[in-house]
Amino acid sequence: MHKTLFPAVVLTLALALQPVAALAYIGPGVGAGAIAAVLGVLGSIFLAIVAVLYYPIKRLMKGKKSKSAKTSGGSKPAE
Repeated sequence: MHKTLFPAVVLTLALALQPVAALAYIGPGVGAGAIAAVLGVLGSIFLAIVAVLYYPIKRLMKGKKSKSAKTSGGSKPAE
C-alpha cells in the first residue's frame, strides 16, 4: 500500500510546485495610482515626524530669544 502511494504523493507535490504563468496585467493608471498612494503614505509619515520634532525645537528657540531680550535690558521704552 505504501509503495503505491509514495509515487502518487511525489508526483502530486512535483506538479503542485511547478510555476504557472499569472497572465496578469497592471495598466499605467493602476501603477501610477499605486505609486502615488505609497508616496502619499511615506510623505505623511515623514511630515508627522518633522512636525513632532519641529514644535519643541521652535519653543526652545523662542524661549532663548525671550531670555536674551530680558537680559539685554529689553527693547521697550519705560512707560
